[in-house]
Amino acid sequence: MAALKVKLVKGKSGRTPQHRATLLGLGLGKVGTELILPDNPAIRGMVNQVAYLLEVSETQEPFKPFGKRATKKKA
Repeated sequence: MAALKVKLVKGKSGRTPQHRATLLGLGLGKVGTELILPDNPAIRGMVNQVAYLLEVSETQEPFKPFGKRATKKKA
């Protein structure tokens, strides 16, 4: 299954609150952060909204869950 490799290349300061929230939802906080996200319509829509801040490429690497919920589930 394909996935998306997303990298934040521009800062979020001076952006609209909605775009900042979208970046937070994608898991991108600092410039240079790179994540592999599942390729589904919800993620594609979020990426499309803030595409001017991102570099996006398709990859065959598997999606690995991240964040507090994913780490708590493992424990």
